[in-house]
Amino acid sequence: MSTHAEKCERFLALHHGDTPLLLPNAWDRGTAKLFEFMGFAAIATTSGGHAATLGRLDGGVTLDEIVEHAAALSGEVDIPVNVDFENGFADEPAAVATNVALIAATGAAGVSVEDFRRSDDDPIYEAAAAAARVEAAAVAAHRSGARLVLTARCENYLHGRRDLADTIARLQAYQAAGADVLYAPGVQDLDDIRSIIAAVDLPINVLALPNTAPVAELGAAGVRRISVGGGFNRVALGATVTAAQEFLERGTYGFWAVAGAAAPIRDAFS
Repeated sequence: MSTHAEKCERFLALHHGDTPLLLPNAWDRGTAKLFEFMGFAAIATTSGGHAATLGRLDGGVTLDEIVEHAAALSGEVDIPVNVDFENGFADEPAAVATNVALIAATGAAGVSVEDFRRSDDDPIYEAAAAAARVEAAAVAAHRSGARLVLTARCENYLHGRRDLADTIARLQAYQAAGADVLYAPGVQDLDDIRSIIAAVDLPINVLALPNTAPVAELGAAGVRRISVGGGFNRVALGATVTAAQEFLERGTYGFWAVAGAAAPIRDAFS
């Protein structure tokens, strides 16, 4: 088994390869093990997927629950795990740092912190406050012997603020504040992605959404990491809903045809 420090070092190195790091988002121990078995070099958690396992919507998980979740997944696999830590579960920088230190103690190799305030009325932190939060998170992530990879997220595009100039300015500020990776989920236009890459010096993560350019095109543009967010979890839940509707409404069992794709699970779990 790799040490915690080795996982952190490996995770950072994966952002500087010749091709983008493909980062699937696991929502429980089983999917973490499955993605590792399939050959992914690292995984991430998904706040929405984790919440769904508890019967809640995205944003409905507590700090204690996400710390426990991070420890469970990090201990289950020998590949690096990045934790979707939402907004750090705090507003003030000092509290964000305290909470990031909790994630550092779980064995995770990376942590992502958003500039979303968890409020639809005023969704994004003021720019200076957001940068101060990233700076505090970076200090906490980099303090221990196992140096966590900090991803700073600008949430503008996910919350109705499709302002590329402001997004770039924020990412530049987060770079200056000590982040290791930058992420603006929801930015899909390839020219906009190229503009972001040209404006910063850190690896960029892109969220794979419908109509996002294929991996090869993103890689050619300079994208260093591609994640799926809650996408795989929604696929799994969507397939379950379809199967349950068939059983309930038609009384047939055609859903078993889809179950054949789950054959690797036996080997992954053995």
